[in-house]
Amino acid sequence: MNKISRKGFLKIAAAAAMSGVTAGALAACNSASSSTAASSAAAPAGTYIPGTYEGTAEGISSTVKVTMTFSDSAVTNVVVDTSGETASYGAAAADQLKEQLLAAGSAEIDGVSGSTVTSEAVMKAAKSCFAQAKGEATVSSVQLPTGDETDWLGKEPDIDEAAITETVDTDILIVGAGNGGMFAAAYAAANGLNFRIIEQNAVVQDTRHWYGAIDSAAAKAAGAPATDKAKLLSEISRYASGKCDQRVVKTWINESAAMHDFMRSILEDKFGWECEFTSGAEAAWPAENAEHNTDYLYPVQEHNYRASESAAGLQRNEALQQYIEELGYGIDFKTSLAKLEKDSSGRITGVIAQSTEDDHFIRYNANQGVLLACGGFPGNPYMMEQLDPLGTSVTTACSYSPADKGYGIRAAVWAGANLDKEAAPMLFDRGIVAPGVDAGYVDSENAFGGKAFPGKIRQYNPGTQPFLKVNRDGERFANESCPYNDIVYAAAHQPGHVYAQICDANILEDVKRFHTIGCSAQTRNAGEDYIKSQMENAEKEGCFFKADTIEELADKLGFTGEAKETFLATVDRYNELYDQQNDEDFGKPAYRLSAIRTAPFYGCWLGASLLTTEQGIAINEKGQALDSDNKPMPGLYVTGDMSGSFFANNYPCLMAGVAMGRTLTFAMKAVKQMAGLE
Repeated sequence: MNKISRKGFLKIAAAAAMSGVTAGALAACNSASSSTAASSAAAPAGTYIPGTYEGTAEGISSTVKVTMTFSDSAVTNVVVDTSGETASYGAAAADQLKEQLLAAGSAEIDGVSGSTVTSEAVMKAAKSCFAQAKGEATVSSVQLPTGDETDWLGKEPDIDEAAITETVDTDILIVGAGNGGMFAAAYAAANGLNFRIIEQNAVVQDTRHWYGAIDSAAAKAAGAPATDKAKLLSEISRYASGKCDQRVVKTWINESAAMHDFMRSILEDKFGWECEFTSGAEAAWPAENAEHNTDYLYPVQEHNYRASESAAGLQRNEALQQYIEELGYGIDFKTSLAKLEKDSSGRITGVIAQSTEDDHFIRYNANQGVLLACGGFPGNPYMMEQLDPLGTSVTTACSYSPADKGYGIRAAVWAGANLDKEAAPMLFDRGIVAPGVDAGYVDSENAFGGKAFPGKIRQYNPGTQPFLKVNRDGERFANESCPYNDIVYAAAHQPGHVYAQICDANILEDVKRFHTIGCSAQTRNAGEDYIKSQMENAEKEGCFFKADTIEELADKLGFTGEAKETFLATVDRYNELYDQQNDEDFGKPAYRLSAIRTAPFYGCWLGASLLTTEQGIAINEKGQALDSDNKPMPGLYVTGDMSGSFFANNYPCLMAGVAMGRTLTFAMKAVKQMAGLE
């Protein structure tokens, strides 16, 4: 973003007023006015400069565009493009929003219920069109640079002092109202601290409800045996190939019980929620795995709070918002991080942020420190392709937050922080797609960076079950009894980086015997109706197939010629292995083999569904960001998916709740450190 000085701004404004040419990043088209009859509220003649103008703003998952045509006194035509938004909500609201803008003759409209974020983006984009039509200068919105296909980082924005029109002083600044940020805010509020929390979106972000904590009050109440902490530390380090900081892992292991105690004091004691605790046999793979040397998935004690009946549907982050508001605190919504600030000694002193409503800049001075909790970068194709080419290449669908574009990570790197060098995506083997679709990005005009993953379904949960899986040549290629991401990485060596999953009418009986754990347990626990709903939804999208014979299923899945013959032979061979109860081809435990003999037969094509990224800014055991020499950066703390030093290669999917437990533990740890509470 080019630097805009006050003098330059005034010069642009004067020129615009004299010539009728508007200024700013949102350019006018200045075409002849449309022949469409004006239907909006009329203004005095000469109010507008006739022409067509375009405005854009960030919606919930895409850039929303509004194009408006003006006569000298009225809006004569409106085009609202929300095609990149969620199909059933934001995208469907376009026609209603268009009619409201035409009727109102201004950007102040009611919006569409259920599409709040999209409606607000349309209003902001329309406001820009009106400003341009009136010949008013508009200062372009300064977000962090998007980077490009060769440089994911981009250049730190240079913001003129004259453009900073508001200053906020506080002790602690929390950036991001997601899982880490809201828990940090709750802890700060409970201790009566002076803090502010900013969030670029209009609402708190989605909650990842399950979290792992070690030897918590819930574990003790359930009679769970004490955890072998040394073994757990070793297993997490081994999963990361030793590329983690074991001191950081130990902070979670040793302090997550205290984190749970504080969470319990809010959700149980105040709101009356109930904690569902999972450990023991339900949280561990059956012992048969040990016979095949696959008993390396150390179980974690998992916690999940269910809202009370009176608060049904309320998410944890929303409950925490209520909690801090009752204590007199609030959230500065629609306030986007632009850059970190530091003094001559290198200490981080605060941030410069920008209002996404009117684009003015705000300086937040943070006397005791800044906590970044801005999420990872799964929604940024530039970062994904350059920082994790392997994970990108095997992904077919996504279940991430589209707001997670790595802005916080880039701001920290600009300030001198050290980014982990190893990718660590959270990949689920549930990215269902139609036959013939390859993994990896496809062009998408309305998506950020012009790219999106092809799958239309966020996650097909039964995809995790260890049924027979074959490549496009009809060949089996791996042991299907594995952590979520292992099979999709194995598919990186297969045509199209995808694979087909095959099962028969005994699917429910099979999945109960398989006893998968973590979130994949939903398939066996929710039962037949859940499985049917997953199948029917995928079938409607042309991604799931049912057949009376294996030959018919092969045809529906797209196997032809030699590949079809190989596929049929592979199914026969798999049935032989089941009869023998011995997988001599790939060593899958016998209890995870299944026969494919009873009609109807089911099949689908799968790749990875990307949930988030765990490659983040290196931190120490106190949650402090580290610089390129791995020295603490005074005044800067990081938590959540944008923090590093914990995971490498991939996320240990079947150690359920580890990432969220880490996030919450370090959120509380950072506040303690900044406030001098320990």
